[in-house]
Amino acid sequence: MEGDKLMVPPSGDHGSQRSSISSTGPRAQDVLVYLVDDTVVRLTMDNLPSVTAHELHRMVLDVLNLPECALEIFSLWLVSPFLEVQLKPKHQPYKVCRQWQDLLFRFTSCSVEEFVEDEPSLQFRRNIFFLRRKELQIQDEDVLRLLYEEAKYNILEGRYPCDLTDCEALGALVCRINLGPYNPEQHTASFLKERLDSFLPSHLCHRGHKRFASLWKRASSQLPINEQGLLHAFREVPEAGACEEHATLLRLYHAYLQKCHELPYYGCAFFFGEIDKPVQGLLHRSGRKAVIVAISLDGVYIIDSKEKYVLLGLRFQELSWDHTFPSEEEHILWLEFDGENEGRQVNKLLKVYSKQGKRSRG
Repeated sequence: MEGDKLMVPPSGDHGSQRSSISSTGPRAQDVLVYLVDDTVVRLTMDNLPSVTAHELHRMVLDVLNLPECALEIFSLWLVSPFLEVQLKPKHQPYKVCRQWQDLLFRFTSCSVEEFVEDEPSLQFRRNIFFLRRKELQIQDEDVLRLLYEEAKYNILEGRYPCDLTDCEALGALVCRINLGPYNPEQHTASFLKERLDSFLPSHLCHRGHKRFASLWKRASSQLPINEQGLLHAFREVPEAGACEEHATLLRLYHAYLQKCHELPYYGCAFFFGEIDKPVQGLLHRSGRKAVIVAISLDGVYIIDSKEKYVLLGLRFQELSWDHTFPSEEEHILWLEFDGENEGRQVNKLLKVYSKQGKRSRG
């Protein structure tokens, strides 16, 4: 997203820890609302403790000059490396920030040091309750750009796992948006290689020495992708002839989002947890695997945090669930579903260890 086009200043802080509230005088306070690309919307206001998320949301829309429909499409979120919370319109962000340590205690397993140091940033993101079928009806360029940037972020970060062909197709659309039409004299394999992480998920980009390639392939569930496949996909992006830039961007944003809509976990909310590893080796070693739990209006998806691939995906009609806490530190989200074992239909049970699992109750 181009900060100058949206008329907001770029943020100078690109770290994960970003403060969203600061004092500018005896009563006035600055509120920083971050977009996905770290562009920041700066708002100055009095009586901040009583301001609701709905009121802040409307102020952001005014600054970005977004249409009224953006009130339904986007929401304000409080986000830190440990917890992500979509705010309801009636929530008062200042007061939720003051309660952040309590939320961390209730819903995460942070250490004492992390409790003290963690501070959320206020972010402007897609509303998880907004129906994806409505997205392709949107014709406002700035709204589509925001949705595109968020989808691209989730693809590049591995929060939306997809196969190699889809990664290349999506990366090619990013190339076309960022670089313009394919130019064989300029857009060479070496040109793309230096910018590969801007177009493809970094965990799939192999940059290491060739001697380690076989080890990398054995350790990963997917083969690395490189600039050659991306270059071919970029070359194949269709052009619409003598079309003005506005119409071209709308077409490309729609194409990117439509491709993302094929992923069942598009638009999910995410939280972190662990599952038991299968017993391995003669010594019956076991342990736990870190996972991301993605929950949409349709189902639940368990994603390997390290390898960035989907371990399990279930629609709500395919499962039953429960939440238990045998101890305050050991909250468990139980997922029960039908599966196969050696060709036979069996009932399966997955334990997800996460305090955030109890949020699914309400």
